[in-house]
Amino acid sequence: MKRDNLDDLRSFLAVARERSFTKAAARLGVSQSALSHTVRELEARLGVRLLTRTTRSVSPTEAGERVLRTIAPRLDEIESELAAIGELREKPAGTIRITATEFATDTVLWPKLVPFLRKYPDVKVEIVSDYQLTDIVSERFDAGVRSGEQVAKDMIAVRIGPDLRMSVVATPGYFRTRPEPKRPQDLIEHNCVNLRLMTRGGLYVWEFEKGGREIKVRVDGQTTFNGTTQMLNAALAGFGLAYIPEGLAQPHIDKGRLKRVLADWCPPYSGYHLFYPSRRQPSAAFSLLVDALRYRG
Repeated sequence: MKRDNLDDLRSFLAVARERSFTKAAARLGVSQSALSHTVRELEARLGVRLLTRTTRSVSPTEAGERVLRTIAPRLDEIESELAAIGELREKPAGTIRITATEFATDTVLWPKLVPFLRKYPDVKVEIVSDYQLTDIVSERFDAGVRSGEQVAKDMIAVRIGPDLRMSVVATPGYFRTRPEPKRPQDLIEHNCVNLRLMTRGGLYVWEFEKGGREIKVRVDGQTTFNGTTQMLNAALAGFGLAYIPEGLAQPHIDKGRLKRVLADWCPPYSGYHLFYPSRRQPSAAFSLLVDALRYRG
């Protein structure tokens, strides 16, 4: 394939992924008019329209979707391999993109990244904090961090933290006017702080287990967030019960700011794992990062 075709394909992919000529041009460092001209030339050579353009949006046509589905992954793989080859030098270098929850970032990733980044100054790490079950391949992340139960079976998973537990907490003042829940089902009578999962668009269902019995409860309340730190703050402000990681709540429990309930319904579960595609050829920088994050008990 001619080099011009490869360069033009990369330009098209940038527009198709960003759904915007303006954003794609900024990412590629070219003018919007030059980028539009490049894509039109590619369409002319192929004899098909790849993008549907309106005054407000840009979206791939059926042919464009086929390019995204079949050609884009191969180009990404080639670029990944070239990057890996380029990093076979004395000093590991490159950018590593990771998606992780806010709590995982604060408690597991960042403490281990600090010495790693100081040791390897040519390595850059970008962390996007979210609670979505992100498709790391389509979103072009190098890796993700989630609990062991959430990692897909076709991924390589490396344990990077100890077992975790969830906790149900509220202020002592909240319980002065309401009885403490004795069973998970009692939560439907309480004001609870909800977590919204942006990928699915729904609210997180609180999960409990005891003696082999599993119970899921859909709770209701006045406040909803998409991060556990905000949920903690809402609980501390007296807005009801929050279902948050034990490690986040424990300092406030120890100081009497929060009271824990249903502890016997919150058993330990598999801790955080770093996961990445099994077909990925790790670069030198990525391999060193995995080793630095690996949990050694």
